[in-house]
Amino acid sequence: MCLAIPGKVIEINESKAIIEVGNVKREVFIQLVPETKLGDYLLVHAGCAIQIVDEEEALKTLEILKELAEDEIC
Repeated sequence: MCLAIPGKVIEINESKAIIEVGNVKREVFIQLVPETKLGDYLLVHAGCAIQIVDEEEALKTLEILKELAEDEIC
């Protein structure tokens, strides 16, 4: 199963951006969403941003993923 994760854009450098998910920072390609701005939330799959998402939805998704991860550990 493949999963796309939302992350907040904290830096942009040409066709790449640095996103933050929790305390983790990752470099992603943004060619598919060239209108990306600082502070946007991007849906990222396999190192590529595939869509800009609403902040509220991104935060809900991250909370659900966090809960699922905690359930797996117990």
